[in-house]
Amino acid sequence: MSTLRPGLHTRVRLSTAWRGGILLSLPRSDHGQRPRVHYVVLVSTPADVLAALIADDPTQPALTFYEDTPGDSFGERIELSRKVLGTWVAKAANALQEGLDAEPGTVVLLDVPAPHWRLAYWSLAIWSVGATLTLDASEGADVMITTSPDAGPAQDADEVIAVSLPALSRTFGSGLRTGVMDEAREIASFGDSFAAWDEAEPDETALVTDGQRTAYRDVVPSGATRSKAGRRPRVAITTTDPATCLHQMLQCWASLGSVVLVRGSQPSFSDARMRSEGVTALT
Repeated sequence: MSTLRPGLHTRVRLSTAWRGGILLSLPRSDHGQRPRVHYVVLVSTPADVLAALIADDPTQPALTFYEDTPGDSFGERIELSRKVLGTWVAKAANALQEGLDAEPGTVVLLDVPAPHWRLAYWSLAIWSVGATLTLDASEGADVMITTSPDAGPAQDADEVIAVSLPALSRTFGSGLRTGVMDEAREIASFGDSFAAWDEAEPDETALVTDGQRTAYRDVVPSGATRSKAGRRPRVAITTTDPATCLHQMLQCWASLGSVVLVRGSQPSFSDARMRSEGVTALT
């Protein structure tokens, strides 16, 4: 859980990253003066990271996505503000918790390509309910979130959510077997705010990848980063490895930065899109 110490103040604005937490500057009215008082929010989980982003400035971009892969969604540019990302996460988390009874101890196999904006909000939703996110098909999942609901691993999962990648999809399409949740059709019906029924313990598993298990206490990368001249990071991510993508997104967001996800190409700093997006780092 995030903690704020101490006191009652009128307005909160996150200002700068600080080892394992985020340093706050809190203005307080006192006989007409507004001294700056610094406090620390302890960021311990991905849900804390998202909450800190929204508290800092909900209107700032959290992610921008470019689809350079040939197909139905080629050429898409999607931008989600921090608030809008929070709404997508809340809806997805409610779908997991209310629709499929996901909770701490539930194993959710996430089978969505990297880098992708849908990978971002589904991962945060899984962690918001306190479940275990696995990228290993051999882990044995209770729930599978996938773009391939007819593939072998989906046949073995107790519950399946079918994900359509194009942003304007209103249905996955015909042919879904009975019991599969069609995200494009159903996710809008879930609430825009989320409250977890239970929380994972710090030593419970947050992430499984290549047989390695990472606990909730360790899943948020330590050591926030800043670009030159103190600018908040705007990091372009192109890796096709989901585990690396998740790590890089969390690390950037924990620094109160934003990510530019580019799928299907490897842009350089000279790319006009990267210049217009204000990218400070390429990964």
